[in-house]
Amino acid sequence: MWHWEAPHPEWKTSDGGPDGWGPEVSSYAIDDGERLLLFDPLAPPSLVDEFAAGRRPVIVLTCPWHERDARSVVKQLGAPVFVPPPDEGNTDPIGGTGFSPGDRLPVGVEAFPGMEPNDLVLWIESRRALVFGDTLVDRGRGLELPVTWLPKGMTRAQALETLRPLLELPVELVLPTHGTPADRAALERALS
Repeated sequence: MWHWEAPHPEWKTSDGGPDGWGPEVSSYAIDDGERLLLFDPLAPPSLVDEFAAGRRPVIVLTCPWHERDARSVVKQLGAPVFVPPPDEGNTDPIGGTGFSPGDRLPVGVEAFPGMEPNDLVLWIESRRALVFGDTLVDRGRGLELPVTWLPKGMTRAQALETLRPLLELPVELVLPTHGTPADRAALERALS
């Protein structure tokens, strides 16, 4: 597995970023022996480019607005894309194969509900890893549910209730796309 950070494409130094977080966001690549799975990719570092040459690259997005550099990676590596449903009114979705909570993708990824219908939590059983888009983040204080990002009308308690089934999985690694990798204990704290 690889983790890298790069500036968020919409972050502006003048505004301090949304909700006070800095410019760096995370992307991940997981080698499953046959494919190189790229999660919410920003332009991948050259090491990942080189490694992708020996594997079939596949892009999996946690939410449609985490497209980031996916279009350029598709063009560069010829990778297929798996993407949750677009937001209403999005006139330029990336396309690809759609998926929803409860779906099991043919690339070994299972989708669980996040805090929004199209902000999904991805379970990679072979690596005992969960990938989070915007549902759990780390802004330097450990994993947390960003309550300021909750959909209108959803309470923290409701969001946590949706996420608690994740604790039944044999999770060892938590991969937030806003923050750095964490462990099961961090997940348990965030969902308590």
